Amino acid sequence: MNSRTPGRFYSAFLIILLSVITLFSGCNFPENNIPDSPANDENKSNIVVSGTDYLVIPLTTGDVSPISACSYDLLHTVCTIQIYDSTDYTVLNECFAVIDYYEKIFSRTLESSEVYRINHASDNNKQPQTTFTVSEELKDILEFSLSYGALSDGALDVSIAPLSSLWDFSNLEHKTTAPAADAIIAAKELVNYNNISLNGNVVTFTEPGMQLELGAVAKGYIADRVKDFLLSKGVTSALINLGGNILLLGEKPDGSAFNVGIQKPFEDRDAVVVAISELKDCSMVSSGIYERYFYDANGKFYHHILDASTGYPCDTDLLQVTIISKDSATGDALSTACFALGLEKGMALIHSLPDVYAVFITSDGTLHFSDGFLETIPTRTE
Repeated sequence: MNSRTPGRFYSAFLIILLSVITLFSGCNFPENNIPDSPANDENKSNIVVSGTDYLVIPLTTGDVSPISACSYDLLHTVCTIQIYDSTDYTVLNECFAVIDYYEKIFSRTLESSEVYRINHASDNNKQPQTTFTVSEELKDILEFSLSYGALSDGALDVSIAPLSSLWDFSNLEHKTTAPAADAIIAAKELVNYNNISLNGNVVTFTEPGMQLELGAVAKGYIADRVKDFLLSKGVTSALINLGGNILLLGEKPDGSAFNVGIQKPFEDRDAVVVAISELKDCSMVSSGIYERYFYDANGKFYHHILDASTGYPCDTDLLQVTIISKDSATGDALSTACFALGLEKGMALIHSLPDVYAVFITSDGTLHFSDGFLETIPTRTE
């Protein structure tokens, strides 16, 4: 992986601190609020790690709480962990090993990953392979993802890899070109989550050439696994931030509250449109069009949240969707699905689920809160 200078790590961390001034206390979510969510499982924290090749930068030193560190080498984003009730840097560093462990299973682009090997597997006749025996970890996230595919009527589709691989949103100047129309048409034929079957640990694709893309759920799922790991180590107060996917474990030892700000779309990261406080043991995840996007030579705008039915960016009136839920995988899946569904259908989906709250921001800057949000969650709009 690419090495980074410490200065860039510290700059990235400061940006995160400004955009997410983090949260807690007062809003308790009942157990098992969404049956399809991946359950906490102590076995998922029993990870043997060796040969790590990522760089972790400690952001604190000495026996001072909280201890914190960040990495810019994992999940193609900045990952930050803060622990409030321990000064054990070994545990802190092992959190990043957990992230690394799951990335090496779920990544679509890492050539050594399990998903990459599946996506590029062929049989003896050099035809795309269609049946695979997968790891428990991959089976678990696929079960979850397919359930949310069904719940959202395909707005979340883990078979979207043939389409997402055509698009490039990596240009830092936000300037590039859209894929050719005929390439999109061809790729669409391979995209349909209903054509994936899962029988125990055996995954079968109905159509040869289908591929997996877990980007809409992986960060949330991995954040939940980091939480499981911390609990297994006796940590009960921590903040997990995987590129803006925020997961809170417990509350601060002194009982003081965390505070979180939802970033204002297309503004600096410290520009907050909604300030939230008094939450604990829950997740906040946002999906929006304001970070990964580009303009083509004609000035047409394209963002990274793709519509599986068209192959192009979702054509809705939304700038951003933020989900508050008990677990981060649910928030990750719903933020993407609700954005793809649009305001009306997305809000209807939220209202069909217990103990999940959302705020949608439309292109005119209007904030749309789900039922019970303002009554349940202490909120201040800027």
